[in-house]
Amino acid sequence: MKLFKRTTDSVGARMEEAAARYLQAAGLTLIERNYHSRRGEIDLIARDGDTVVFAEVRYRRSDRYGTASATVDGRKQQKLLATAYSYLQHKKLDCPCRFDVIAIDGARDGEGQKIQWIKNAFGA
Repeated sequence: MKLFKRTTDSVGARMEEAAARYLQAAGLTLIERNYHSRRGEIDLIARDGDTVVFAEVRYRRSDRYGTASATVDGRKQQKLLATAYSYLQHKKLDCPCRFDVIAIDGARDGEGQKIQWIKNAFGA
């Protein structure tokens, strides 16, 4: 019997899917996943009315080294800002936007998971 190791990528993909479902259940319309530019990546891009929402999904199984939300530091924020600017230019959009963080703490299988949606987590 061959055992498969859960990779960070597969866990990340599952957490991004959970975050996408969470935002959609809250009424947002998902417009893009894993947008890449040479400046970085944005996990989820959605619409909340006329506002474009750039969402960073963070996951921590344990808070031993800090919570998921605490991992979006100044360096990560700068990368997200630059990538979002690239997205807006590429799509030729001139509209309100905000940066949200979807922080997921707890077990990978969903048991006891806490999802925290931090709207407008940092300004631009």
